Amino acid sequence: MRRGLAIWNPLAELERIRREFDRIFEDVLPAYGDREQVLAPPVDIYETDTDVVVKIELPGVKKEDIDLTIKENTLHLKAERKEEREEKTENVHRVERFYGVIERVVPLPVEVKAEEAKAEYKDGILEVRIPKVKVSKEAKVQIS
Repeated sequence: MRRGLAIWNPLAELERIRREFDRIFEDVLPAYGDREQVLAPPVDIYETDTDVVVKIELPGVKKEDIDLTIKENTLHLKAERKEEREEKTENVHRVERFYGVIERVVPLPVEVKAEEAKAEYKDGILEVRIPKVKVSKEAKVQIS
């Protein structure tokens, strides 16, 4: 079997090493430097005949800690999951849950009426329903 010569690309190798270092720093030092970590929660977006519906996972966030705005056909979410501190003398073995700022900017697929949006928060899921702007799909054109 013949094998071709592999061309070594030093820049690709440097990029691979940089990515590996970034991964190591993220795993070992999640709050590296003075940067505050921000979580971008998962979203589902779908359309009905009349609305755009956005569902956002926000488990452990209180309703009063959620700020939601719609501007220029974009949904802006900012929330905070606050750490519940209990003073115990027990040994902590692992802390994997995220506490801090949660942000997500979601472009909406169609033009919407932002002022008529409604939101409901239940069981850690924020559901936002925004009416779509009615756009006529067909128009008669007069020929002059």
